Amino acid sequence: MKKTILAAALALALPAAAQQRTPIGHLMDNSGPTSDVGVPYGQGVADTLAWANANNRGRPMNVLGFDYGYQAPRAVSQYQAWSRDRVAAIQGWGTVDTEALVRFVTRDRIPYISGSYSAALTDAGGRSGRPGIEAAPYNFFYGPSYSDALRAMLIWARDDWRARGQAGAPRYVHMGANHPYPNSPKEAGETLARELGFEVLPAIQFALTPGDYTAQCLTLRSGGAHYAYLGNTAGSNISVLRACQTAGVQVQFLGNVWGMDENAMKAAGVAANGVVFPVRTSAVWGQQAPGMANVQAISRVSDTAGTAYRPVHYLAGVCSAMLMVEAMESAAENAGAVTGERIRNGFYARQNWVPRGFEGVCAPSNFTPTDHRGTMSVPLFRARVTGDTTAGSVAELVAAGTIRLEPVATITLDRRADWLGW
Repeated sequence: MKKTILAAALALALPAAAQQRTPIGHLMDNSGPTSDVGVPYGQGVADTLAWANANNRGRPMNVLGFDYGYQAPRAVSQYQAWSRDRVAAIQGWGTVDTEALVRFVTRDRIPYISGSYSAALTDAGGRSGRPGIEAAPYNFFYGPSYSDALRAMLIWARDDWRARGQAGAPRYVHMGANHPYPNSPKEAGETLARELGFEVLPAIQFALTPGDYTAQCLTLRSGGAHYAYLGNTAGSNISVLRACQTAGVQVQFLGNVWGMDENAMKAAGVAANGVVFPVRTSAVWGQQAPGMANVQAISRVSDTAGTAYRPVHYLAGVCSAMLMVEAMESAAENAGAVTGERIRNGFYARQNWVPRGFEGVCAPSNFTPTDHRGTMSVPLFRARVTGDTTAGSVAELVAAGTIRLEPVATITLDRRADWLGW
């Protein structure tokens, strides 16, 4: 009788267990100073996790979204709530909050897949020995670090200078807010620039928010810079590009990974023409690739009509989320528990890792227990704007050829030990 009752109880419990969902945190900036790029990236993550749930990819998830408005104290407070809820992993966002939480996620063994690509997060084993850099074994991100992306652009800039037959040393300047995010690659970039033969000019500061940056452009012009790195997100970069166009500044702008996209090209108009910046995915919206059908299906989660144009940040959000989904699949293999430690180990389970069904879209990633630099290969694109961008939507402007993303080069860096965590 007892065995019969126990068997019946187990039979009743199994459906409930099958429906049990793993709690996942999703930190977003939908309303703060980086929301210009935070919204498309966060939408890509949210749509992908919803699609994964609907298509039985990975483990069923209970996604807990939170818009923190790019306010680090709110992110830390929300993390404390999520840790009490025993979330298994978190899709995060900004540099200040991500770096502030490194010690906490390590202690709590919660994988944290961020929208911050700070190189400080890549030293998983704490081997760099760099001052102020602590081991970050539970921090991951999809794409090159800010520092490696800037290094790649500087190598391209040196080759560009030579290819144009220019004499003398090219002059380089770092531009951005005095803030951990734009400052993250500053020292790394200036150090390599000197090694490559650039003359490094004093940095020029401008805020993370849009404004009148005529003074900065006049400083840029008077310094005679040839290559200028824009370290902020697109919103304030647009203001700089417009002001510098008006001031007649002739410089090759290098945008950071969040510093330019198709929405910014429309907003800035011809002032954005020529900006070179890194793209994390192997394809952009509208290009043909084996995995693009799944990306389009994901897009229809929030755009049922299927007419929205998705900028580069949306696609990066898709790939970031799919890495976590497949790491959770690895954690669950052989009836394993989907714990934070097992999800972390799932990031090490594959080499040249492209999520299944996203071939040709998500670039390959490689993570090891000591080195979380997911890629050393940096595709560079040039923003091309050839006409009036005020008359149509981004989709219409792309279809007309008024704006387009032009591949420039792919720079593959050496995995130098002295660059780990820097």
